[in-house]
Amino acid sequence: MREDLSRYRGRIYGAYVSGRTDTLAPESLMGLAPRLPYLRWLVRTCMPADRAAAILDIGCGHGAILHALQQAGYHNARGVDGSAEQVQAAARLGIAGVQQGDLMQALRDTADASLDVVIAFDVIEHFTKAELIPLVDEAHRVLKPGGRWIIHAPNAEGPFGSRIRHGDFTHELAFTRTSLDQLLRASGFARVECFEDRPVPHGIKSLARLALWHLLRAVLMFYLAVETGSLDRRVVLSQNLLAVAWRSQ
Repeated sequence: MREDLSRYRGRIYGAYVSGRTDTLAPESLMGLAPRLPYLRWLVRTCMPADRAAAILDIGCGHGAILHALQQAGYHNARGVDGSAEQVQAAARLGIAGVQQGDLMQALRDTADASLDVVIAFDVIEHFTKAELIPLVDEAHRVLKPGGRWIIHAPNAEGPFGSRIRHGDFTHELAFTRTSLDQLLRASGFARVECFEDRPVPHGIKSLARLALWHLLRAVLMFYLAVETGSLDRRVVLSQNLLAVAWRSQ
């Protein structure tokens, strides 16, 4: 089984940038512009205020989050990615701190309680359940007391979550706020908060998108209330979910 996983992963990850019809890595930093409003919002809302915070981005791709962190003044952030093409793209873009390597090994090589933040953006869905448990344990181990793990993953609770779950051949899992909370608490995390991955307003078009998002969300909540007989305002309906898991103080 493990040999089969390694075989298909080696083939797909070996051409993770070039073997796609859509563009995964931009040709220049200007190509990151459409993502920057969201990434800057992520930095503002999810990162500690201390610009010297020790941050590790596992599965960092071509370093878009690291770029946003560096723009915001964080100077102790690094990333690791298993795709040589992604690491080469980061070098081409001039984004510092991106290294090629195995994500689990990068965590194992990190000292106990040495990081303020671990980031796993579009990462944990690439692991099987059996592989994910030790990954969660390692993320918990390397965080300082009060440290946080920021996770972005396919949301199986949303009506279009399957689009993300099956949008990449290497995806193994999708999550709900309940299943993710269950996984993280069982591994020792003290608190888990899950959020919708909704539009971030930064202009007229994005404000309109956000207004329409709230309208459509209300319709979907009404549907769920009719079906279940109860109204759960905490339901996460976006295609992806964003979670922050905290290690106890």
